[in-house]
Amino acid sequence: MKKISVLIVDDSALQRRLLTEILSADPSIEVVGEASEPLAARELIKGCNPDVLTLDVKMPKMDGLSFLKNLMRLRPMPVVMVSALTEEGAEVTLQALELGAVDFISKPKDIQHTFEDYAGQIISKVKMASQARVQVRSGQSARVVKDQASAGGGPQRPSAEGCKSATCVIAIGASTGGTEAIKEVLTRLPASCPGILITQHIPEAFSKSFAARMNGLAAITVSEAEDGEAILPGHAYIAPGNCHLLVVRDGTRYRCKLSDASPVNRHRPSVDVLFRSMTQHVGRRALGVILTGMGADGAKGMKEMHDVGAYTIAQDEQSSVIWGMPGEAVKAQAVDCVLPLTKIPAKILALCQQD
Repeated sequence: MKKISVLIVDDSALQRRLLTEILSADPSIEVVGEASEPLAARELIKGCNPDVLTLDVKMPKMDGLSFLKNLMRLRPMPVVMVSALTEEGAEVTLQALELGAVDFISKPKDIQHTFEDYAGQIISKVKMASQARVQVRSGQSARVVKDQASAGGGPQRPSAEGCKSATCVIAIGASTGGTEAIKEVLTRLPASCPGILITQHIPEAFSKSFAARMNGLAAITVSEAEDGEAILPGHAYIAPGNCHLLVVRDGTRYRCKLSDASPVNRHRPSVDVLFRSMTQHVGRRALGVILTGMGADGAKGMKEMHDVGAYTIAQDEQSSVIWGMPGEAVKAQAVDCVLPLTKIPAKILALCQQD
């Protein structure tokens, strides 16, 4: 089999050496070049034609975002961003995903104690990226899109007329490519839609920034979930990084519950945990949606939702960056319908308008 060729772009010689050692240790990966800044990387891309690029966010001469924007315009390819676990790093990384980066890896604060896990993540993400469908996007900021929407432009949202928002709770699960897929869904829903719980595989330092970014784009109110808060129509609640998000019933109301229980499918938050709580506490009034992502998290939980009569939707392969999680749910016969991403919001509202 042909090895996955990787080009490393990072201004730190130490980081380049570390990434090279980690990736070269896997027999299916070959590091074909290194660059300390984007202008040199541009020439190496022409000569090496790599399958995957790892790209540092901050570099001299041209920052990573500017380079990524040019790259996606001229020579789209799978890119894994390397970012800092900070609020600023989170914001820049979300912008990179908006521009078309496939995924990201966060630099650990203490490499000595987390090396094995860090190495495993890098290798896994590079392999995943080599199989991903690169989706070139405009990369418009939340403020620009929000201003367009208020002026009558932006995404077209389905009508909410007759939406029985109190009759169901929506659960959405996603991983690789999910931040942009979730944005596509949320920005096409009206302020009167049912309450939504979202589990996206994302680091602890990034989830609050992601929620704030979605809140700036969508007509609904989007926030990071808090333990015990009521689930209200027109609101979406995003699982905090490193916490499972569940729904619980409190009389006639539903509430968010956060848990620091052990990871499930190696994830915390886990989509399976969210979906299983929907089965137990919402039952057939639940609506489950599984979007793009690597692995199988959510497939078993969605099957349980499906078996109690909840309606379940999977994103189709063509519109997914990685058709892992949705594909596994389809294989498990856990899905009522498979739809392109752009058609999922209208389907959600059509189901919630039913008696």
